[in-house]
Amino acid sequence: MAGPMRPQIVLFGSSIIQMSFDNGGWGAILANLYTRKADIVLRGYSGWNSRRALEVLDEVFPKDAYVQPSLVIIYFGGNDSIHPHPSGLGPHVPIEEYKENMRKIANYLKSLSDHIRLIFLTSPPISEVQIKKKLSATQTGRTNEHCGIYARALLELCDEMNLKVVNLWSAIQEREDWLDVSFTDGVHLSAERSKVVLKEILRSLEKQIGSQVCIGCHYQLNMQKIHHITLQVQMEPPL
Repeated sequence: MAGPMRPQIVLFGSSIIQMSFDNGGWGAILANLYTRKADIVLRGYSGWNSRRALEVLDEVFPKDAYVQPSLVIIYFGGNDSIHPHPSGLGPHVPIEEYKENMRKIANYLKSLSDHIRLIFLTSPPISEVQIKKKLSATQTGRTNEHCGIYARALLELCDEMNLKVVNLWSAIQEREDWLDVSFTDGVHLSAERSKVVLKEILRSLEKQIGSQVCIGCHYQLNMQKIHHITLQVQMEPPL
């Protein structure tokens, strides 16, 4: 017997989402945490910005789908924040358009069901030095300052719309040595800092639905797993 239908958690965004299932990634840990409790659906698209996401939103999340997500975790902004290329090409999206795109994404997702929950992730910081060493010249238009500007824009929007948001730009930089331990290539997060993403997501969920941190589940989550993961994060060297 398969048992009752599981709630669906969708991770939707660009490469920070796509690569969240790499070894030690926060998406993989989340899937392990929700084993037999919820289906984690990965909808990660490297290189995408909020403009591209908006264009295909109804294809990724059709309104007539038999099962609608119980939770969607959304990340766009890092590619939007890349400085515009002189040719006019590239992923840059002006900040006001970015905010409007994210507003439309939020409104569309909220319309899917009365019970859907949303958590937005801001742009994390980046290491400009590491980018120059490891990534192509097309990535040099990224700056940590600009990531912060787009992160603050999303925070403002979520505050205005009363949406849950995780401030990755600040959370990742809390450690004094964040530049040394946070990235695989200057942009994408290391396994070590993926734990921070997970911790902040679980913290947001706990505020929304209580200590069991379970979206519409017929069972309780394995709280031992949660405490183990949280303990790992808390055991990081002090600032």
